[in-house]
Amino acid sequence: MRTFEYVDRVISDGIQMLNPGFDLPKRSTKNSAGYDFVACEDTEILPISDTNLKPALVRTGVKVQLLPDEFLMLANRSSNPGKRNLVLANSIGVIDADYYSNPDNDGEIMFAFYNIGYEPVQIKKGDKIGQGIFIKFAKTDNDNASADRNGGFGSTGD
Repeated sequence: MRTFEYVDRVISDGIQMLNPGFDLPKRSTKNSAGYDFVACEDTEILPISDTNLKPALVRTGVKVQLLPDEFLMLANRSSNPGKRNLVLANSIGVIDADYYSNPDNDGEIMFAFYNIGYEPVQIKKGDKIGQGIFIKFAKTDNDNASADRNGGFGSTGD
């Protein structure tokens, strides 16, 4: 099954169901490869010179269920570097199938940005921030990985 879902924190406060107030990722045109992600909350991204090189995490409020032989590649919007001075800290992001519903953050997808400009950048709830592209992958014949994921963002090792 391949599907986007809201993470629990944006659809429930533990007592009642909430309206998240933003859309799940969707493609803008019939031939688009990427699904557009939006920010689920307002976020200020300080210039890189003010952050000690620590990227700002922009939350999407979304998780993705993937097939075992695929991952979701996160890419920057082509307009972000020129219009907003935003670049992805790791050039691309990789969301593995076992990131879904992990105990640390419910599998919430986040974009890690550096602001390479001189002024803070304001991201508003509902602003398009990046794209996700589904990609199949192969394993080697002698692959013997057997460990299970035990956390969320950055949890597969140093």
